Amino acid sequence: MEYAHRKMNIYEEAIHCLMCLDAPCTKACKTGDPARAIRAIRFDNHKPALQWVKDCSDEDLERAEQACIHYNSPIRIRSLIRSILDDDVDNSHYPDLSIDFCGIKCENPFFLASSAVCTNYEMVAHAFDMGWAGVFYKTICLEDIYEVSPRFDAMYAAARGDFYGFRNMEQLSENSVEVDFDILHRLKRDYPTKIVVASIMGKTEEEWATLAKMAQEAGCDAVELNFSCPQMKTEGMGSDVGQSPELVEAFTACVKRAVTIPVIAKMTPNITHITEPAEASLLGGADALSAINTIKSVTMSQKAEVSDQRTISGYSGRAVRPIALRHVLEMAQMPQKPVLSGIGGIETWRDALEFIQLGCSNVQVCTAVMQYGYRIIDDLILGLQRYMVKCGVTRLQELVGEQLPSFTKPSDLNRTTIVYPKFNAEQCVGCGRCAISCSDGGHQAIVFDVEARRPRLVGTKCVGCHLCRLVCPTGAIGLSKRVEKKSAK
Repeated sequence: MEYAHRKMNIYEEAIHCLMCLDAPCTKACKTGDPARAIRAIRFDNHKPALQWVKDCSDEDLERAEQACIHYNSPIRIRSLIRSILDDDVDNSHYPDLSIDFCGIKCENPFFLASSAVCTNYEMVAHAFDMGWAGVFYKTICLEDIYEVSPRFDAMYAAARGDFYGFRNMEQLSENSVEVDFDILHRLKRDYPTKIVVASIMGKTEEEWATLAKMAQEAGCDAVELNFSCPQMKTEGMGSDVGQSPELVEAFTACVKRAVTIPVIAKMTPNITHITEPAEASLLGGADALSAINTIKSVTMSQKAEVSDQRTISGYSGRAVRPIALRHVLEMAQMPQKPVLSGIGGIETWRDALEFIQLGCSNVQVCTAVMQYGYRIIDDLILGLQRYMVKCGVTRLQELVGEQLPSFTKPSDLNRTTIVYPKFNAEQCVGCGRCAISCSDGGHQAIVFDVEARRPRLVGTKCVGCHLCRLVCPTGAIGLSKRVEKKSAK
């Protein structure tokens, strides 16, 4: 069986795992931890997954499979485990992931984003114990906050419980200011090596300065200015501010005058040119920028209505990652070269790496934690360490911004060459999806032999758009070498 088939199968199988609490499959197995192995596969660490099941016999895995409580059909644990390739990375010399952010040493780049995943002492302490390097605590303000019910909605993928987009109507912390800053003080006292960042939001310069001073007095390492919440009920707060470069600059400057700890301005994506408020915040003295917050959105589910009413609110999850990366790229390309913290749709270590390669010194995670729990930190760390080993990189800082030189303007892209799709007959199962898409959405460059159930490329019609490759469910279509277009010769 070809590797591409194996890879496709194990990932498709793993995504259907319910990722149970106190997993029955592991309890039944006795000689290994199949639940942990499947979780590693789900979060893009399929090769090191073997370490958790290396001593399991077929009988062990059969017991695990019989104990699976999937709502539809049990995960095919034996086939899944036996399809994993041996690890090709030496795990005896994993590098540490420490990195500097605004002059603060962080043990790794993974932080909790200001949100429902960090609203009290117990939650954050648990996350710290599990390996998260820091927290941007849920935004604190001087307003009285009363949340709605229900407050969440989701856009689902094929597997139940697995949503690619998430909408929330939450605002800020419902705790009193005194309670929240006491929590932050205790967190820093009890976890001195972890990074505690207070996210704050004011309405006037006096409020911004007051909250920032309270954060510094509580022992916080830095303060994040929330200029970006898309669903504040009070005008003149949240993304209303983030869309005004003048207010962003003024509020940033007043906080910088009030405290000596680093000040991080959180940008809104609900704007055409994110660089305008970003540059304003730097003029105001911001030490770093974080982005993005959620994107204003609408979903139509009746189950998400609040007393038969609906509203516009924030959208997050892996569906927004390309948009977040675009905003991060635009800020990274500014002449000021700001320190960046990346947010938006980060679920796996590879997602986090993309933000780092575009210039982020750390990343913040929210929606993935809400789905799968703090435990995803294990695979975030593992995957990034393995990547560094494979690349021969010993310091995470070496990866920060490494992909920026590969980006150019659309007008500067090479338009005289072409890359034709390459068909792998052994991997092709003859579904014909490529022919349908090319016929109805491309350039009619694929002929499908119904008898042999095989596609054939018509080179004279192919424009190298690669729609066929993207719709192929088995990965049977790859890339050929880049060549000169005939018309360009």
